[in-house]
Amino acid sequence: MIKINLLNSVTERQGGAILAVDRQVGSPATRLLLMTLSVAFLLLAVIGWDVISSQMAKADMERQLEEQKQIAQELEAVMKEQQELEAKIKSIDMRIEAIKRLRSEQAGPSAVLEALRERIAMVPGLYLQSVEQAGENMTIKGNSPDEAAVTQFGRSLEFSNGLFSNLNIETQRQEITNQNASAPAGGEAPKVNVINFTIKTAYTPSKAAGANSAMPTTASAPASQTAGNGAQQPAKN
Repeated sequence: MIKINLLNSVTERQGGAILAVDRQVGSPATRLLLMTLSVAFLLLAVIGWDVISSQMAKADMERQLEEQKQIAQELEAVMKEQQELEAKIKSIDMRIEAIKRLRSEQAGPSAVLEALRERIAMVPGLYLQSVEQAGENMTIKGNSPDEAAVTQFGRSLEFSNGLFSNLNIETQRQEITNQNASAPAGGEAPKVNVINFTIKTAYTPSKAAGANSAMPTTASAPASQTAGNGAQQPAKN
């Protein structure tokens, strides 16, 4: 009877194969090849990761760049809108200043006449002939049959809280014919004495609505009624 040990045969075969592999791996050429393959694989892996990470970083930078461009465009639009608003505000301010200046210039003569009218109304028997203004300098001419009325009018200008200042009053007595009195038969009409006055003063624009330009203007203003006949004399500005 023949007996065959199969276990030993398989073990021997496997042991022989392992030994063959060990001999192949143990050879210098095989080790060099394996090392080369390992290094190449690691190098390719590193290069691949570097390429992938670079592409990811590039995509992220491009995304951030687009975001910054969009923000810059929005900021540019906001700045442009702000500049337009500032230009509109500046234009409105210039119009307001022009309107204020125009109103101030228009209010200058009327303010002068109103200030004079108020003071003339307090002095009966005073007549104005002309009012000339050149800048802050003003010349007022008129007459009155009563010298005290001229003095009272000058004081009302002097005590005006700085509206009129640096007053200089010049008076001249003149004898004129009284047109309202009837002349006797065969004689001349009676004559009366009239005080002609010239007042030079400074009219301060800061104390009134505005100042007139350095050019005399003419306008009529009512004078006060006299105590006797209630006649009016036009004032020129």
